[in-house]
Amino acid sequence: MKIKDIPYRHVDFDKVSAELKEIIAGVKGAKSADEVLEWRSKYLSLIRDVTTQSALSYIRYSCNTADEFYLKEKDYYDEIEPPLLVLENEYGSALLVSPFRAELEKRLNPLLFRYLEVRAAASDPKIVDDMVEENKIVSEYSKLMADMEFEFRGEKMSRAALAGYFKSDDRQTRKEAYEVMGNELNRHKEALDGIFDRLVKVRTRMARKLGYENFVELGYNRMERVSYGKKEVEAFRKNVKEYIVPVVAKLRTENAAELGIDRYMLYDDGVIIKGGDPRPLGGKAEIFAAARQMYHEMGKETGDFIDLMLENDAFDVDARKNKWGGGYCSDLPLYKQPFILANFNGTAGDVDVVTHEAGHALNAYLTADNAHSLEIGCGGMETAETHSMSMEFFAWKYIDKFFGENADKYRYMHGLDALSFIPYGTIVDYFQHKVYENPDMTPAERCETWKALEAEYRPYISTEGIPFLEEGRRWQYQMHIYESPFYYIDYCLAQTAAFGFLLASLEDYDDAFAKYIRLSKQGGEREYEALLTEAGIASPFKDGALKELAERVSAKLAEIKARI
Repeated sequence: MKIKDIPYRHVDFDKVSAELKEIIAGVKGAKSADEVLEWRSKYLSLIRDVTTQSALSYIRYSCNTADEFYLKEKDYYDEIEPPLLVLENEYGSALLVSPFRAELEKRLNPLLFRYLEVRAAASDPKIVDDMVEENKIVSEYSKLMADMEFEFRGEKMSRAALAGYFKSDDRQTRKEAYEVMGNELNRHKEALDGIFDRLVKVRTRMARKLGYENFVELGYNRMERVSYGKKEVEAFRKNVKEYIVPVVAKLRTENAAELGIDRYMLYDDGVIIKGGDPRPLGGKAEIFAAARQMYHEMGKETGDFIDLMLENDAFDVDARKNKWGGGYCSDLPLYKQPFILANFNGTAGDVDVVTHEAGHALNAYLTADNAHSLEIGCGGMETAETHSMSMEFFAWKYIDKFFGENADKYRYMHGLDALSFIPYGTIVDYFQHKVYENPDMTPAERCETWKALEAEYRPYISTEGIPFLEEGRRWQYQMHIYESPFYYIDYCLAQTAAFGFLLASLEDYDDAFAKYIRLSKQGGEREYEALLTEAGIASPFKDGALKELAERVSAKLAEIKARI
């Protein structure tokens, strides 16, 4: 069924909560493990429907944030999500204290109960009002960003469309585009400061009500991290600073010199290839045609997957006014149908949509019938992003379909950009640790914190003279910081795993791809490091883990560059 034809049904909170309470009572009063499992089946059926309707509503809202009906539905779900989450966690807690837990763990999956434990630690009826308030503030930010228009050279456009000019081969064009963005964001900086200040306060208040010192530990539990924590992330940051930062700084400054750039500005960071970064051979139709051919050549499962996506119009990639400015993959479990939203702008990033976001969608497709697909999905976000970022690299074998004779230019650009991302993503995560460990920071202090981290992890970049950005405000349009706290380190961890798959694929593509598909099919049913070990990829938390990766990736980039 095409996405546009899927019927939407408003979720009745009172009805759903009554059913959940009945299920909870049933689990608590069960006389056997079999009876608990019968109640679990009813729970999964209910959640499958609620999740589908909520996701469908959000899809239609994000496709047009000015649609009054779905805007009201978005506000409605913002209101009911927290109390429903509390009830879902009460259901989980009933499983945790069940006298049949030991048997249930054997018949289900012990890891499921670890997820239930962190969920229970992240939710409580006493913070429901705060959760509702947080949702409203996040929606305020999302709408503010979606409604912004930027006038560039006489044309009004969204920020996503403006970003297409950030990769222009003409340095003056890039500079002007950044100035336009900065000047417009400057008009809203007090609102952006105020929104974030309220988010820090409400998140800190929730954490303290639950007995945490600050929001950091609560944020980790909300991210459902069951196999690593703050200590491991600190070790990862150390590895990044010691092994990745020097390599990236060297490669980017050398590359800038070849481009004739003597002082590396932020508006230079989007361009890597002399003469202009490669652009796709065609537009949307050509990109989708190439993607279909690529996925069919990868294998039958991937071929069936892309056919499903294209035949059901499960992509919305046109940039337009009032459309949400980011990109995401969602899933409609009732129909076993993924959906991808993006904003094409004519750059190589358009191809990344049919690799990165499609990696997420493929995982949803492959795990639709998994025993725990509704309860733990693909696992933590680091696992989810491993699916997507690795697919970007598996596409290298077929990238000529999208870029023709410029395929190696794309590989070099993509590889260097991916390696460069790791320090940036680490900044995003480290910034959030510092902010939530010091919740009384002023807006100016937060910006100074960002500037200091940029100097530490991206020492080669300057923002001097760029409106808004020279104040240390780059973080304010990194939407994850407002909307999904502590999400970003997952991208960094996944990027290292994706490089592991790339290096393996260059030695034996079929074996590496088979391991990738196996990892994806297992969803969240195994811990992250166990999945990596099975795939032959080193844990990024171990001391020195990124040293060999940085050396081998750097050597591979040099080899590709020599062919350009």
